[in-house]
Amino acid sequence: MFQTVLFSVNDSRESREAVEVVANVVQKYNSQLVLLSVLVPVADEAASQQSMSDHEAISKLLEGAKTMFAQQGIQTEVMEREGNPAFVICDVADEIDANLIVMGSRGMGLTEEGISDSVTNRVVNLSPCPVLIVP
Repeated sequence: MFQTVLFSVNDSRESREAVEVVANVVQKYNSQLVLLSVLVPVADEAASQQSMSDHEAISKLLEGAKTMFAQQGIQTEVMEREGNPAFVICDVADEIDANLIVMGSRGMGLTEEGISDSVTNRVVNLSPCPVLIVP
């Protein structure tokens, strides 16, 4: 059913809490797991130094997640991309022919003003496959 699962990883508490759900789904369906983290590009030159440290932080985040899943006997592929998170997540899901996207939700887009800006909401609306949101 879920041959390929895409897990959008970030440094939020919600993302860490979603790990158990992801592991359960992947083990139950014997799925391939792809971990994705998205770096939001910076616009000015002064921020390019910050971008480099963000790139290093994302690499460490992905390696930590990969290790966490490996301890549970789950092999992973890791991907790091740059761009608008919602669009990148959906593009990667399409590219790898994902059957499920799993992501944690911060719950910040639940107000009327914020819902259209929510990455989670955009992914749900643009995704080429089912999306599992872990609150």
